[in-house]
Amino acid sequence: MTKMETRKDTKNPLPAGWRWVKLGEVCELNPRRPSIQRKDCEPTSFIPMEAVDAVSGVVSDLRIRPYGEVKKGYTYFAEGDVLFAKITPCMQNGKHIVAQGLIGGIGFGTTEFHVLRPSEAITSEFIWCFVRQPSVLIQATEHFTGAVGQQRLPEDYLANLGIPLPPLSEQRRIAGVLREQMAAVENARAAAQAQLAAVKALPAAFLRQVFPQPGQPLPDGWRVLPLGDTGDVVSGVTIGRAVSGEGIREVPYLRVANVKDGDLDLSDMTTTPATPGEIEALKLRQGDLLLTEGGDADKLGRGTLWEEQLPECIHQNHIFRVRLNRDLVEPTYAAALIGSSYGKGYFLRHAKQTTGIATINQRVLKAFPTLLPPLPEQRRIAAMLRDQMVAVEKARAAAEEELNTINALPAALLRRAFKGEV
Repeated sequence: MTKMETRKDTKNPLPAGWRWVKLGEVCELNPRRPSIQRKDCEPTSFIPMEAVDAVSGVVSDLRIRPYGEVKKGYTYFAEGDVLFAKITPCMQNGKHIVAQGLIGGIGFGTTEFHVLRPSEAITSEFIWCFVRQPSVLIQATEHFTGAVGQQRLPEDYLANLGIPLPPLSEQRRIAGVLREQMAAVENARAAAQAQLAAVKALPAAFLRQVFPQPGQPLPDGWRVLPLGDTGDVVSGVTIGRAVSGEGIREVPYLRVANVKDGDLDLSDMTTTPATPGEIEALKLRQGDLLLTEGGDADKLGRGTLWEEQLPECIHQNHIFRVRLNRDLVEPTYAAALIGSSYGKGYFLRHAKQTTGIATINQRVLKAFPTLLPPLPEQRRIAAMLRDQMVAVEKARAAAEEELNTINALPAALLRRAFKGEV
């Protein structure tokens, strides 16, 4: 059995030859800038916070700037220093790196870095692995100072942070093992992300296979009707209007934020005063098709079906309600058609663009060329798509679970490493 030693103020046992130290005992924190002989025009390495990749903990975009632009007002560091992001949320996100590949061995960066310069007793990579542990970062949040939104971790917290210190040879071995393990995790994560992206792309692919695209001939028995000829298209109530009369009461209403692409988010509902006449005219019914008026391109014509999720609900004027003639159109079929590339393409072509915001009006919506196969075929298509979407949802959940499992691996690997278990 391996002989263990335990520091008095910790319950974590260490392997023989390891010892607990404070980070400030083996690092120089925020070292002073030496005299630098460099012309103002000379290229100098520069690292802003946005250049740091939080997932990998490396610089994804090392910048080069003239020395004269960065020599004042920025954080100085040298090759091999560990840069620790001290501001929220960058600290919790893992934006901590080892400074490498610096021109002339020095660089400058955002003032939101603490600089940890290792002594001869510890390696940069060992420090970097230790401070990126989620457990360390979570504990550090309890020591933030400053106003909410601009909170920072003070230098003295890092100076007094306990770190298990093995011999240098063991530090290098552990860092090497972790490097290989993390590379394998990154490969697995990339594969899982690609799989998840492929699964998320399936619904659009299914829809493209079902609906003819513009310019393609329609299958036998299909016809085209304006959406306005297949049902009633109405706008909703204007929020903030003056309301008067008898029987006014508060009722829930849908905002654009509640209407997603193929789904409804009712977690943040609000109410509005409405008259009995407004409630009667605008109360949603099962199978009503809801479409957003506009916004960003991804919100244009976004919509879904109302399935009586609430016993009583109306909608605001930036949402259109389409109450379809069930003898002509199956609502789930219409929702799928409008959500397909055929439907989205129509709305994008006819949208009004104003200062980056795209909108459609009631006239454009009523004119939407609805592709209508016979009603039994609509129901068959809707049922087929529903089965496909159920399968996609299961595959998406499985892919996300796999990705979550992979994302949890680095923390587990780091915990084992600093217990001497690798």
